[in-house]
Amino acid sequence: MPRNYAKEYRDFHGKPKARKARAAANRARRKLKLKPGDPREVDHKVPSSKGGTNARANLRITTRKANRKKGAK
Repeated sequence: MPRNYAKEYRDFHGKPKARKARAAANRARRKLKLKPGDPREVDHKVPSSKGGTNARANLRITTRKANRKKGAK
């Protein structure tokens, strides 16, 4: 069954909460000067889900593997 991207956007990605989260992630990437297509990711020392912010002191650049392994622990 093919993936219905329009439905995904309508049901999740287009919702205000998801748009706000995506914008915050983009701001964090810009703050660390990561260009689109860069394989590295922004890691929050204190996760956003645990009350962390996008302050420069809470951000660091890490590999995708390391960041995804960390999760929101």
